[in-house]
Amino acid sequence: MAEATGAPAQPELKRAIGPKLLLFFVVGDILGTGVYALTGNVAGKVGGALWLPFLIAFAVAFLTAFSYLELVGKYPRAAGAALYTNRAFKIQFLTFMVAFAVMSSGITSASSAALAFGRTYLQSVVKEFFSDTFTISATLVAVLFIIGLGAVNFRGVSESVKANVVLTCIELSGLVIVIAIGVYAVAVGDGDPGRLTQVDPAPGQSALVAVTSATALAFFAMVGFEDSVNMAEECRDPVKIFPRAMLWGMVVAATIYVLVAITSSLLIPADRLAKAGSSALLEVVKVGAPSFPLWVFSLIGLFAVINSALINMLMASRLVYGMANERIIPRAFGVVHPFRRTPWISIIFTSGVAIILVMTTDIAKLGGTTALLLLIVFTIVNIAVLVLRKEKADHEHFRAPTWVPVLGALSCAYLASPLSGRPADDYKIALYLLGAGVVLWGINRVVHGKTEFDAQKLAK
Repeated sequence: MAEATGAPAQPELKRAIGPKLLLFFVVGDILGTGVYALTGNVAGKVGGALWLPFLIAFAVAFLTAFSYLELVGKYPRAAGAALYTNRAFKIQFLTFMVAFAVMSSGITSASSAALAFGRTYLQSVVKEFFSDTFTISATLVAVLFIIGLGAVNFRGVSESVKANVVLTCIELSGLVIVIAIGVYAVAVGDGDPGRLTQVDPAPGQSALVAVTSATALAFFAMVGFEDSVNMAEECRDPVKIFPRAMLWGMVVAATIYVLVAITSSLLIPADRLAKAGSSALLEVVKVGAPSFPLWVFSLIGLFAVINSALINMLMASRLVYGMANERIIPRAFGVVHPFRRTPWISIIFTSGVAIILVMTTDIAKLGGTTALLLLIVFTIVNIAVLVLRKEKADHEHFRAPTWVPVLGALSCAYLASPLSGRPADDYKIALYLLGAGVVLWGINRVVHGKTEFDAQKLAK
């Protein structure tokens, strides 16, 4: 139906995602760049007990996932955390900032993956087939990478999620190789099991703070379920398929994380993993299976970061589309292409922001900041579940036990606080990002006025 203003009706997004595609979407999004790039950094914070932060991060994420399942079943629409925040608190500014934080996390994550593509795994492949003196511009590669993702995103969600299935299978194969190397090492008596219980805090730091600070970083690798919520309008039956797909996807991903972490600690000391950084898994393969061609694993790593970036750009563009439909940002961002039935304006916008980031910003330090912003968002979402219990849906949907969102809010708030040992730089960068959001809020307020952002209308 056209609006009263005479604007033409927008076609609905195409419902092309079934339960299997959604399961692969969740698994692929969680696995992505995180496990391929964060293993060494987490080891540097906690020591040999590398598996522990990933396990704790999974437990915290699992609690929040239950809250998301209740909300997506109750309100099966794109927009995710921002929609829930708006309905619960009806504070326009808070809604905008939550949307801004989530969108920024998706674009930043995709930009990080783009740079990882050009600087780490691609460089390894290039050196294998060319001389060590041959160099390529990582920034140029990253820009072309983002443009390619935008083209796939525009082509259609069906094509995007099917590409996700292929890429998820490839990245899973790389992690299976790492796990198989660990199994073989144990079978032949290699490795040092004693390292699995070693927690090595920094000077002046307690073991608890070492574990929680590592968990705060590892949590960045367990946040893919938020992306899937923003695909609700393109699922065939979101109320029915979301709970099983999301929970099983998280269980699969967490199991793989823990096994990869155990393998890494068995074979390589924590200080060596930390020194390897984003190339830690390459180091594991090199030590555990010296005859295995490293360029093959590097190629798998390339596909892994492609998959992560593709899903994050899908999420960011759908979030912008959802916010435009909720009139939190200009309606132009909600324009759907008449033939491809994809939100092409939001795809161009998010791709453009990502290109600016990879061309102008060193985002190596933004992983912790992204986790911080998402932990704050998840704290708000867990509280929103409890507030929205007063609203009754006209259909059956999943309902989490009350203690789950309570514990989820407390655990997320703790990991976001300085008590967890989070470095001060995370808060500094977060303030810069949120400051940019405040500026955007002011501009939108001036241009569109109060009526455009009426929370009472948004909540209906």
